[in-house]
Amino acid sequence: MSKIDFKQFIKYSKPGPRYTSYPTAVEFSEAFTYDDYLSRLKNRDPKKPLSLYVHLPFCRSACYFCGCNVVFTSKEEKKSRYLDYLRREVAMLAEAMDTSSEVVQFHFGGGTPTFYGAEQLDTIMTFIKEAFPRFAKDAEVSCEIDPRFFDEAQMKVLQKHGFNRISFGVQDFDEKVQQAVHRIQPYEITKAAVELARRYGIESVNIDLIYGLPYQTLESFKKTLELAHSLDPDRLAVFNYAHVPWLKKTMRKLDETTIPSPDVKLAILQHTIDYFTQNGYRMIGMDHFAKPDDELFKAIDKGELHRNFQGYTTRGGVDLIGIGLTSIGEGEDYYAQNFKELPAYEAAIDGGRLPFWRGVALSEDDRIRKAVIMDLMSNFHLDIPRIEKRFGIDFFDYFADSLEALKPMEEEGLVTISPEGIEVSETGTLVIRNIAMPFDAYMQKHAGSQKTFSKTV
Repeated sequence: MSKIDFKQFIKYSKPGPRYTSYPTAVEFSEAFTYDDYLSRLKNRDPKKPLSLYVHLPFCRSACYFCGCNVVFTSKEEKKSRYLDYLRREVAMLAEAMDTSSEVVQFHFGGGTPTFYGAEQLDTIMTFIKEAFPRFAKDAEVSCEIDPRFFDEAQMKVLQKHGFNRISFGVQDFDEKVQQAVHRIQPYEITKAAVELARRYGIESVNIDLIYGLPYQTLESFKKTLELAHSLDPDRLAVFNYAHVPWLKKTMRKLDETTIPSPDVKLAILQHTIDYFTQNGYRMIGMDHFAKPDDELFKAIDKGELHRNFQGYTTRGGVDLIGIGLTSIGEGEDYYAQNFKELPAYEAAIDGGRLPFWRGVALSEDDRIRKAVIMDLMSNFHLDIPRIEKRFGIDFFDYFADSLEALKPMEEEGLVTISPEGIEVSETGTLVIRNIAMPFDAYMQKHAGSQKTFSKTV
């Protein structure tokens, strides 16, 4: 990749969504009701495949950079109590919907899923498979793992239940950075965890890194990249740290004066892209890398890569069911989110109701814009005739304002617009969130706010 003109890019460092959904979660509300959600579950087409996301929210202690929905505890009874409620939620889902659909994707997220012991993980998978019995033979079954909480007994359970993808949280190997973010994790611990997964036949190992953390420099992150590469992961996710202390109290513990400036972050990102592409990986979307034989590339070549709350996936055309605290589900024309707080989550289930909190029903305009934004975010390309045919619109008329807003980026060579489509340049991929934002009908509402989204660069 050619060198970046940093002055050109710094102006793009402004608040903007990550577009794991459209409309984004800030548009979710209680106007989308419990009955709305139940009717979506009841009336869904059972021939449509399912993706299941199960949230296990507990962590022993706080990592100060973390933006996930987490409950800190060292009490075993709190974790056991949650499993009981999770079992009851799954049983209610089995009553509310036809669970004979094929499950093509399953994901444990957290928190720290492996904060639960082997026996508990086995229990969870057993009652989920009793309720959703048709796991596809080639289902993608994945788990997020903190290498500090991972042993062979747990790995045996994951193998027993068909797990084939594991994502290890690393963030940074530098000791000074680890101390600043309150996550001490020596390289040797991560190396042992990766080797354990490989011994049990896990063929897809992902490593998560974050740039933009306190005390990171280009030189220190180069060493982290080399250590990560030495573990020979199949995929890497290299995320831009989202500093949102008004939303996440633990982030207030970070010294903001030690956080790298946007130009340093862009230098880190440029080096990361150069380093992995020179070492046999290809870039996917805005923050993922994978080996060239990965199924994600076949999806890109067909324009069929998709984006959801778990990142990039080849499994499109599925209904996502969110299970557990704060989980989000997604159907063709809605999003639905469970309660974020344990007392409300438990009270709903005790009252014989699914722990649904809020959501949004997608209008036709939402669905059109979602298709455009997700295509750009995933494939860095938009097939305009395909959008016109699918939705019966004249693209250039419908999106006249959006295309006008894109003109400065077109003049700077970040995008090329033609009757056939929108192509994002190699350099434009670094600011893909900014390129997607003109198509977001809700952005005007948040334009004056610095405290709705994280910065894009």
